[in-house]
Amino acid sequence: MEENEKLQEPIQENTETSTENTSTETTTSLSPDAAFLTEETPLMKKVEELNAEIAKKLIGQENLIEKLTIALFCNGHTLIEGVPGIAKTLAAKLFTKVLDVNFSRIQFTPDLMPSDIIGTSIYNTKSGEFEFKKGPIFANIILIDEVNRAPAKTQSALFEAMEERQVSVDGVTYKLPEPFMVLATQNPVEHEGTYKLPEAQLDRFLFKIDIEYPSLEEEIQILTAATTPLEFYNLDQVKPVLSPQEIETFKKHIAAVKIERNLLTYIAQLTETTRGSNQLFLGASPRASIGILMAAKALAAINGRDFVTPEDIKESLRPILKHRLILTPEKEIEGITVEQIIDEIIEQVEIPR
Repeated sequence: MEENEKLQEPIQENTETSTENTSTETTTSLSPDAAFLTEETPLMKKVEELNAEIAKKLIGQENLIEKLTIALFCNGHTLIEGVPGIAKTLAAKLFTKVLDVNFSRIQFTPDLMPSDIIGTSIYNTKSGEFEFKKGPIFANIILIDEVNRAPAKTQSALFEAMEERQVSVDGVTYKLPEPFMVLATQNPVEHEGTYKLPEAQLDRFLFKIDIEYPSLEEEIQILTAATTPLEFYNLDQVKPVLSPQEIETFKKHIAAVKIERNLLTYIAQLTETTRGSNQLFLGASPRASIGILMAAKALAAINGRDFVTPEDIKESLRPILKHRLILTPEKEIEGITVEQIIDEIIEQVEIPR
């Protein structure tokens, strides 16, 4: 197919921004945006198509869909937090519908057991042997609704799956399908019957996205669409636009995106600053640094560039760090937020030139 042929084309290099060009007149005559203009790539076209398909049923939430797309290409998982009724689950379901992959939804409850997620061995009376029956974790995209409602024993069943993309049962290891991605939702205001997620599990999420209420204009659009409820709740109009093969092809394109060594140093300095801050009890891990790198490369590729800029890094920083940093008790009492600390760190660390 012609589309598949386009996917094999490498992302074109932007010769206008070559480091070999040291002419002051050239660099100053171009605006930053103009310097980054490139020909539309197959990845850009596919992301536009994906966004248009989701927009058939989802009003707003552009930032969430962008971050979910980046996480998909980075082999990352996403934690979605927001009050009830603002389309957290709907957005996650629509995102899975535009992907031609297997989907599984797990509703977490306090009585959920690990075997309910990963599966269990059942004795077969005919063969006289135990057979492993796979649980819902064996799918490409897993939507975990109200992830903070299950106890620690059940949460631990996700650790190996999220990090190593495998599960071990009765001494046997089973590989999970590729691509594999966990989308988890939680309610920040309801605490009855919930459990705080351990830091080790939070660190396995690439992004934590906070969903806000829609704007007035967006809510009017939602109400207008809801006047025809049969059509409003019908998601069959949303069709798959991205196959597993295309996802793997785009992952290779993103892996080839260039990043200069001074930007690698910039990422390391940002995360190292969190570890030395007297306002934080817990700083960012090396896994966070790797996440920033991969997210910045994916963001650059989605914007049609084959190189990373400091802006890509800064844009990726907040959703990657906000669930990994823990404030000291004194700063919590003062009402300081993690977002404020991240903004301060961005100001403290000099941007490479």
